[in-house]
Amino acid sequence: MKKIAVPVTSNDLIDEHFGHCEYYNVYTISDSNEIVDIQKIRSEQGCGCKSNIAFTLAQSGVSIMLAGGIGSGAVNVLNDAGIEVIRGCSGNSTEIVKQFVQGLVNDNGSVCQKHEHHHGGGHHACNN
Repeated sequence: MKKIAVPVTSNDLIDEHFGHCEYYNVYTISDSNEIVDIQKIRSEQGCGCKSNIAFTLAQSGVSIMLAGGIGSGAVNVLNDAGIEVIRGCSGNSTEIVKQFVQGLVNDNGSVCQKHEHHHGGGHHACNN
């Protein structure tokens, strides 16, 4: 069994920005690559690379993160927690997980290159 986490919006689409997602869907995958369970975890507040989500996910057994846009800081934090990050994913989270376990999804290697924090307004923009 393995567990795959996906940052999602309230309608289970992969969030375009890891650090701003509303939830994480955590998929438990059987040895025959079937989804046997899906848990929804509310996202911790704050930027993904500065939250405790990597530790929380790792503690629950997650070893893979399928993400859309994600910064290098978040990738490093997840990797340090033992979670492999596959970047550039989009669409319905369940469909992407099914494609991933079939070997049809690859890391595109893209990270958000520039982060701008505007603490006064709580704005966090990521530009490629």
